[in-house]
Amino acid sequence: MNIEEVYEKANALLKGHFLLASGNHSNQYLQSAKVLEYPKEASKLTDALAIMIKEAGVEAHTVCAPALGGVLAGYELARSLGLRSIFVEKNEGKMELRRGFEITQGEKVIICEDIITTGGSALKAFQEIEALGGKVVAFAALANRGFCHREGSEVKTKAECKLPNNIPFFALADFDFEIYAPEMCPLCKAGLGEAIKPGSKS
Repeated sequence: MNIEEVYEKANALLKGHFLLASGNHSNQYLQSAKVLEYPKEASKLTDALAIMIKEAGVEAHTVCAPALGGVLAGYELARSLGLRSIFVEKNEGKMELRRGFEITQGEKVIICEDIITTGGSALKAFQEIEALGGKVVAFAALANRGFCHREGSEVKTKAECKLPNNIPFFALADFDFEIYAPEMCPLCKAGLGEAIKPGSKS
């Protein structure tokens, strides 16, 4: 499966002048919501991700996703693995398990995102699950933005990566885009207009 082709076919690999959540700029952006728009296509991706996790011998009881972006990917991965699906959501700057979801002592959990960039949201989900007595056994995502090392990839962990280095991270592909500090952005210098923020956060 060529993941880049999947994103391109779904018009989810955007090209232009984008403002990232970090405040930096880029000429490309992944919009995974478009890839997950059709359940049959989404299931093919998470089935492939589930195979990677199973082949690595990871055992888990539950998949937990950071809301909002990871919820669909997490739900589909749980279906692919035959596990329970839950999610954490932001409340006063941290991720919390709400809506009646519970974690039992020692429950093994996979944290799943649609895309992991530096892993900041996944780390907050990890902290909440572990604080409640769970044990995070893996991180997973459809796409890796190239800051964190994933299993089976030659991409090295960069300083910006926030994922714990003792827990495996699985993803279908690496997307290592150029990222620029605003004051150094060649797109700005070329007068290509204001950087836009295409994600779910405003």
